Amino acid sequence: MLKKLRNKKTAKKIWIVLAILIVPAFVLWGFGGAIRDKDKAMISGKIFGKTISPLDYNDALEATKNQAIMQFGDNLAQIQKQLNLESQAWERLMLLAEAKKHKIKVTDKEVVTLIESYPFFKNKNGQFDNRIYSETLHYVFRTQPRVFEEQTRQNLMLQKLYQEVTANVKIDETEVKENYIKANAQVSINYIAGIPSDFTKNITAPETEIKEYFSKNSFKFKQPISFNIEYTILDSEEKTKNIISRLNKKEDFKKLAKELNTALKETGLFAQTDPVPGIGWSPQLAAMLSKAKANEVLPALQMDKNYYVLKVKEKKDTYIPEFASIKEKVKDALIKDKSTGIAKEKIEACLKKLKEKRKKDRRSADFSKAAKEYGLKSSSTELFKYGTYIEGIGASDNLWTAARKLKENEFSEVIAIPAGFYIIKLKSKVEPDNKKFETEKKDFTQNLLQQKKQESFIKFAGELEKKALSK
Repeated sequence: MLKKLRNKKTAKKIWIVLAILIVPAFVLWGFGGAIRDKDKAMISGKIFGKTISPLDYNDALEATKNQAIMQFGDNLAQIQKQLNLESQAWERLMLLAEAKKHKIKVTDKEVVTLIESYPFFKNKNGQFDNRIYSETLHYVFRTQPRVFEEQTRQNLMLQKLYQEVTANVKIDETEVKENYIKANAQVSINYIAGIPSDFTKNITAPETEIKEYFSKNSFKFKQPISFNIEYTILDSEEKTKNIISRLNKKEDFKKLAKELNTALKETGLFAQTDPVPGIGWSPQLAAMLSKAKANEVLPALQMDKNYYVLKVKEKKDTYIPEFASIKEKVKDALIKDKSTGIAKEKIEACLKKLKEKRKKDRRSADFSKAAKEYGLKSSSTELFKYGTYIEGIGASDNLWTAARKLKENEFSEVIAIPAGFYIIKLKSKVEPDNKKFETEKKDFTQNLLQQKKQESFIKFAGELEKKALSK
């Protein structure tokens, strides 16, 4: 049965129904999940200030797992760790809470219609088969019919929320044409490049200069709020509740860990916005840390079937380190600034020379000769599309956009990209075929609109997540 779910056509139909759930789950980081005792550990977490019980969380997790089964079939075991189903469960709860605020309703008939439409519940004649339905739920999903039907109702609520949120998203002819060109037009360029790293070798930085640079730019080295956390990992919710309760009564963490025969670990100082050493990235933990104080016992965190008991050992507010402790970092920053300045100065001088030569001679500029004169690199590319990564250059979007505007024998102004500074000249250009565009226009427009709706909903869900965590 699982192999049947992996069928590409089946997966596409499931995707259409579940896209609202799948898309934000891969883009948003999710909540991570928390549990608390009677004081702090009997609750799985909070969404919009409302407590979520362990039962509610587990129901959402089961629903998320069933979605994953429908999407990935027997490939699920191979990629389950990459999916972070726990985070998706919290996203599901968040979106369901929002759907209820929107007063979205789903009728029993709609639930039945959707379930009967799933190909994996149908017999060879394409008809819904109650026996296949019961056996698939029992052996594949390991879920009771009543539970699966409620999950389906929730899926439809989320689908309706998606439709409501994205109802006003539109695209016009101009947008379709521009995006089609981006997807299909190709350019190749000749270029002169000023790469900062090419000039670092000969740069010196005396200590007096390093100190002066630090004095004027100390704000660049400001360290964010950072934390050092003591934590232990447990395999049972009951043990977790017990240890948090005793920690809140000021019992010694090290002794408690020893009593439970578990290691007490320490993260070392890390920035609030960074992944937690030994634990990983958790927005739920980041939200808790934003209000945490030194020596505070945090609500336990559940991730990957493990329970994390955490205590803030140290909290360090933002500060600027002493010069002596970061001297090498300051030196590297100074040299980087100097090399960037040299690269920019050289390529701007090169551009000026090219413009002067063009006034005297309208023929094509000799990029290779001009580059050598100023100690810059010159080369060319093969044809590339918008969004292409070019070896030695990196992201090419700005270069593609500038090249599209150039005429024959015309060169650009200086273009700054992460790799350095560039002057480009159009080498060749391939325009999309208009007949092909007319043939593909309908499907391309539908896909573009769907993409735009998904982006709109992802933005909506991201803003919603901030509100959910802040209350």
